[in-house]
Amino acid sequence: MQGARFISVIVPVFNGAQCLRQCLAALAESSYQHYEVIVVDDCSTDNTAEIGRAARVSVLQTASRSGPASARNLGVQHARGDIVLFVDADVVVRPDTLARVAAQFEMNPDLAAVFGSYDDDPSAKNFISQYKNLFHHFVHQRSNTEATTFWAGCGAVDRKVFLEVGGFDALRYDKPSIEDIELGYRIRRQGYRILLDKALQAKHLKEWRLASLLRADILCRAIPWTKLMLERRENTNDLNLKTSDRISGVLVALLIPTVLAALLWQAFFYLIGVILAVIIILNATLYRYLLRRKGPFFTLRAFFMHILYYFYSGTTFVLCSCWYLVFGKP
Repeated sequence: MQGARFISVIVPVFNGAQCLRQCLAALAESSYQHYEVIVVDDCSTDNTAEIGRAARVSVLQTASRSGPASARNLGVQHARGDIVLFVDADVVVRPDTLARVAAQFEMNPDLAAVFGSYDDDPSAKNFISQYKNLFHHFVHQRSNTEATTFWAGCGAVDRKVFLEVGGFDALRYDKPSIEDIELGYRIRRQGYRILLDKALQAKHLKEWRLASLLRADILCRAIPWTKLMLERRENTNDLNLKTSDRISGVLVALLIPTVLAALLWQAFFYLIGVILAVIIILNATLYRYLLRRKGPFFTLRAFFMHILYYFYSGTTFVLCSCWYLVFGKP
């Protein structure tokens, strides 16, 4: 393809043998042919590296277990493309994914980065996986196309811009966390443009369980994201930090003392109903979406999961903020 921009697809992976083969097979089916694939093995103990070599792609290995941020940085160091597309090892792209990325950079000369979302048909069929994936899909699909952050599950960056801002912060984020969000903040602060392409969708293969979801959402996202916002005074009204989400979080926090009060005074039962009704109204678009996709029983279960989500996210924010006020740092 003469004149086409060369894309380096970078796949960080640790013990990803279960998913990597599907990830690489999907990339091999790409309709866009001007690209390379670099698998960065973060010291896996399974046959991840062998799967990469069998797929006839470049395979690099980190010097020690250091997390996806460091693995992606290593991949960029060896990349030949002027666009670097990050794809997680448990993500399956579509045949037109690379072509869409190339087209976005072609149509938008001022573009520094573009990212998409998971599709609405995750591989794992258990409830937690379906809920988590559909919630992610919904949040990205309702968000502003002119983004203030970045997502590395399936997202591309102009290599020059990536190097200019210093890449992923591998020292601070040595485990899977919000390294992509933090990178997006730095790109935006430099005045560059980031685009959310809602048609740039890929399938997620990860199977979530309640314990793994809570661990990831609280330890790997809520705590470090709150710390980042407090340190840099980032106050975005996008993705899952919209005003309606903040109000919902406050209402869920009020639910607990209201329920306790209702055990003593019956009148508080009415207040519980009012709080739940307001939460439903604020999130009606999400619940209608889940109702169309999965039916009433799934939506009812998702509602209680959503309440739990607001509870632990809001609690994390309050505790980290109190720590910041007392000790002067997150």
